[in-house]
Amino acid sequence: MITGYDEVRAILADRRISSDVRHPNFPALVAGEQEVASRVRPFLRMDPPEHTAYRRMLVGEMTMRRARAMRRAVQRIVDERIDELLRHGGPVDLVSQFAHVVSTTVMGELIGVRRTDPWFRKITGALGSQHIGGAESSANSATEGLDGLFEVFGGLARERAQEPGDDLLSRLIINHYRSGALQWDELLATVTITVIAGMETTTSQIALSALALLQTPELLTELQTDHTLLSGAVDELLRALSVGDSIALRVATEDIEINGKTIPAGAGVIPLLAAANHDPTVFPESEKIDFRRSNRSHVAFGSGVHQCVGQNLARVELEVAIGTLFDRIPELRLAEPIQSLEFRHGAISFGPVRVPVTW
Repeated sequence: MITGYDEVRAILADRRISSDVRHPNFPALVAGEQEVASRVRPFLRMDPPEHTAYRRMLVGEMTMRRARAMRRAVQRIVDERIDELLRHGGPVDLVSQFAHVVSTTVMGELIGVRRTDPWFRKITGALGSQHIGGAESSANSATEGLDGLFEVFGGLARERAQEPGDDLLSRLIINHYRSGALQWDELLATVTITVIAGMETTTSQIALSALALLQTPELLTELQTDHTLLSGAVDELLRALSVGDSIALRVATEDIEINGKTIPAGAGVIPLLAAANHDPTVFPESEKIDFRRSNRSHVAFGSGVHQCVGQNLARVELEVAIGTLFDRIPELRLAEPIQSLEFRHGAISFGPVRVPVTW
């Protein structure tokens, strides 16, 4: 396990460190992960040059320009969700009734599916009924879950192939599937993994960020008083909370010397992103959330060639969701003591199971 900031950055940039899930000693953290990922081959568990080809397909779809272009849609999604919360009245669960709805709706629109589209219900139904990754996962449940998701995404993809739209799935079909750069199963795996990763991590980060602000009212007041802090606040919350702590799983392909220690060839390596983001030599008073912190070079999105391709869109989602939530419901508060809340420790990302709030 690697915990220091400089060491984590060095490991993630080292070409002698492999992300290939097929390595015998790949440090899978949940049952079934290695077996299923070896069959499906998600691009985040590949090495260059194979990984590079997939990354190029997606990076162009996830640029800052495209993320900014989606900002209006994200704002609409967040406003509509808050409208519903206000009509419903408190108490509500900020995880299932806000963060999850926002993240799934954004990911749906990324692939051209609105909430009113019948495909949206099919996709969210398939996602919600499966155990893929996490403490409840097994090789069988993950395989069945992915097969179910592939069936749904396959139906949507066949429809898009007949009538392409202006969305990620359509462009992958037109630019990469029809050219032969992607096989059908590879297309479905790419879209499925992109949607799952973007949905779960953003849900956790929105919910945990809101909870952190509710627990530190002085920070919330600071943010509500000065909206220019929002961008920095999002990055600081990403650093401090680091919901995807152990996503960057690796295997050493050669002996590697680091800080006088040897990582032997074949050893599994787990660079802990949260530990790196709390390294006091890089982030003084690292346990403190400081919206004016000058160093924003955190590794919450990873680092190196596997750095999260969706980080630009994620930042837009977080800025809009967090900023709008507390602007429109400034009296938001926890409906239960924080000691009663449960947290997910065995899923893809760390976060609260539920956050009951009222106003």
